[in-house]
Formats: sequence, structure tokens, C-alpha cells
Amino acid sequence: MPLLEVTGLNLFLRSSQGAVQALRHLSFKLERGHALGIIGESGSGKSLTAQTLMGLQPDNASVTGSIRWEGRELLGQTERDWQAMRGNRIAMVFQEPMTALNPVHPIGRQVAEPLRLHQRLGHQQALQAATALLERVGIADAPRRMHDYPHQFSGGQRQRITIAMALACEPDLLIADEPTTALDVTVQQQILDLINEVVAERNMALILISHDLGVISQNVDDMLVMYGGQIVESGPTGALFRHMGHPYTRGLMAARPRLDAPRQPSGKPLDLFTIPGSVPSLRDLPHGCTFAGRCAFTQAQCYDNKPQRVGIPSFQPQEAEYSSLGVHQVRCLRPEAMRPGNTEAWK
Repeated sequence: MPLLEVTGLNLFLRSSQGAVQALRHLSFKLERGHALGIIGESGSGKSLTAQTLMGLQPDNASVTGSIRWEGRELLGQTERDWQAMRGNRIAMVFQEPMTALNPVHPIGRQVAEPLRLHQRLGHQQALQAATALLERVGIADAPRRMHDYPHQFSGGQRQRITIAMALACEPDLLIADEPTTALDVTVQQQILDLINEVVAERNMALILISHDLGVISQNVDDMLVMYGGQIVESGPTGALFRHMGHPYTRGLMAARPRLDAPRQPSGKPLDLFTIPGSVPSLRDLPHGCTFAGRCAFTQAQCYDNKPQRVGIPSFQPQEAEYSSLGVHQVRCLRPEAMRPGNTEAWK
């Protein structure tokens, strides 16, 4: 039985101008000990997916579908039940630690809080456990710094503190939402190494959300590519990087800075590639394929017909040994757009 299984998940946001669908028919599963990556542009629905998995969707949202935790349905449970899950069975590392930490409380008290709420530890016991957690995540002189406030730490240290808070109750699933945003490259790698170490130590499941394809390729077993609130490509990381089947996924890869990128005769690098157009608002998404209009393969049918997931034959059976998703799938109406090595879309 999967640790987490999401089936047909939809999220609608109500407003004075009517409801818009922000998440569309999301389906995936995750096993204990496995890591799942979610990528996509800003506004694609990555963070909203994470919030919904923790029951933290906006107040004006309504959710349909299914989120099952070890076979038990989470949608429809009471807020008290969600509170028992958050920080205890499911925990999140947020992308901006300065807003995730309370500026008016010492960090020791904040790390100790989930231990007191979920594990019923006494005040002194919780502080001792919090000190050990801060030492584990690399905060030097932790016993003394327990009394310091968030503004007295660097960005990398604050992110380590939020990781300590998330790990306090040894959750089964850790969601890391852009955990290396605004950190320099060296600190980014330290934070990612730390997350991978503690996940492996405790046989946790991990959902890693990032804009960075390089980060995803090196740190997860499976990946989801999201656009317009929908999964447009999914599968084992190795299979997906060997054959990016969706034009949007290939566009994200083409937009990455590269040291070996072609240069002008003067030696100056050529301008970075960008995907044509911009992400439309949720109200303006095409009725059919959400990527229609920005894709070079767009035809009239793409605007009107909703593409279903189709399998990519590049999947290799040995990848099933470590894959929670199992197969490489793409949501596209145009078979010629999914040919291996096809770069026509971005010429």
C-alpha cells in the first residue's frame, strides 16, 4: 500500500467573478523511502499542490478527488484531524524561512513547539530535544543559540532551523517547497545534502518542489512536470531525462543556462532561450491542452480536446525497482511531438 496516493485531485478557487480551477485531475502515488520531484514555472500549481496535501489550501478553495494516507481518506476529515497530521506525520520546509519563523520568539522555543504539541514532552525535555535537532542540522553552539531570534541568523542557518522544526516529530513525509530559494550555490548544496541525509536516516518519503531541473535530476526518484495546474508529464527521473516527451518539459530544459552554450563571434553568450508567450491566467486557460498556443505543435484540436495521459515506450523495466510512479507518461494529443530527441518545437 502506498504511503500517499492522490487520485483525480481538483481544486477550485471561488471569487466575486466566479470559480476557477487551479488544480486539474492530479493523480500520483508515493512510497515510503522514495523521493518525488515537482517542477514547473511559477503559477503552475506546485506550491498549491503541497498546501492541499497538508490541508492548508486557501479559505476560498473547494477540493474534490481523493488524498489517501496509508489507505485512509484525508479529504473531508476535520481540522482537528489535520492538526494531528501536520508536523507529526506530514511536515513542510517552506521556501522563505524568514516568513516561516516567528520573529518575536527565540528559535529554540519554535523548534520545541511541535514536540510539546504532538509528543507531549515537558518544557525542559522539549528544549533538550530541540537543542539536539539544531545540532543535527548544523547550527553551531546550539545550546547558546537556542535563545537567539530569527533575524540573528543567516539565510542558510534559518533554513536549517526550519528543517529542524519539520523533523522534530520524525514525520513519514517531508515536503520541501523550494528549500534553496535565495541561497548561494554552496549553501544550496549543503541544504539539499542535509535533507537527503535525514530522509535516508529515517526512511521518510520526500516531495521536493523546485524550478531547478538540475536539483531535481540529482535528488529524486520520480518527477511530475506541472503546467496550468495539471501534470503534463510524469515518470521515473532517469526515463524522463533520457526522453523528455512533452514540448513544455523540453522548453524548460532548453531555458537552462549552460556552460557549453553557443556564443556570438565576440565570445559573448547568446541570449537565453525562453518559451514563447507567458503563462495565462487560470481564467484564460484553453479548454483543451493547457499548453496550447505556447507550443509549436499547436493545432485547432489542441484548444478544444483534453489530452489524456499516454505511455512513453522509452520506459525501462529495471526502473520499476525504485519508481513509485512506475511508467513514463505524457499528456499530449500529438504523437509526433513526443518523438525521442525531437527539438522541432523550439527551433
